[in-house]
Amino acid sequence: MTHFRIDVVSDIVCPWCYVGRKQVQRAQQLWLQRHPSNSSDTFSVRYAPFQLNPDSPRGPGHSIDKQGYYVQRFGAERTAMIQERLRAVGEPLGIHFKFGGRVGNSRDGHRLIHLGGKHGEETQLKVVDGLFAAYFENEKDITDYDVLRDVAKGAGIPEEEFNKAIVESDEGGEEVDAAAGTARFRGISGVPDYTIQGKYRLSGAQDATEFVKVFERVKAEEQA
Repeated sequence: MTHFRIDVVSDIVCPWCYVGRKQVQRAQQLWLQRHPSNSSDTFSVRYAPFQLNPDSPRGPGHSIDKQGYYVQRFGAERTAMIQERLRAVGEPLGIHFKFGGRVGNSRDGHRLIHLGGKHGEETQLKVVDGLFAAYFENEKDITDYDVLRDVAKGAGIPEEEFNKAIVESDEGGEEVDAAAGTARFRGISGVPDYTIQGKYRLSGAQDATEFVKVFERVKAEEQA
């Protein structure tokens, strides 16, 4: 039996990170389908923060129009091309990208992911999935505490705990800032970024088959 450890550096507002989340899930399924004799293999997926726009104003009330931000940053023509590409890539993975809503600093969302991690990997991944879906499919403002509260509730985090950690304090803030700083120190300048078994690194929007290739290498090394 092999236990595959996948460490992900990601930002909530990065669409390719959402695509990457789905590709990792697909890779796990592909591995077990192609190697039924390895049905006892297990996977752990852990998320670490990265902020594409760390200097944007924090907290509720500072978000801006998402589509306007894209156009200002990339231009109208390139924005349309990027969004068309994302829709084409996302649909087969079950992602229905929408690009309305608002964009803002993702630090509070990362603090929520950190809080989810205190409840274990399953809860943390529910938070990650909830944030991605809220932002990219339901056009929600992930700087809004009500939106974050709904995500926390969907992941099974008690409302009282959420309020105390996210609304009433900066719990997890130091850890998020330190982890994001560590990622940049390691030379990570874009996301998603993956490390498997602590040594095999994949960067960017990788297809599920690329992860399977790494899984096969890990398995071969164990059996050598």
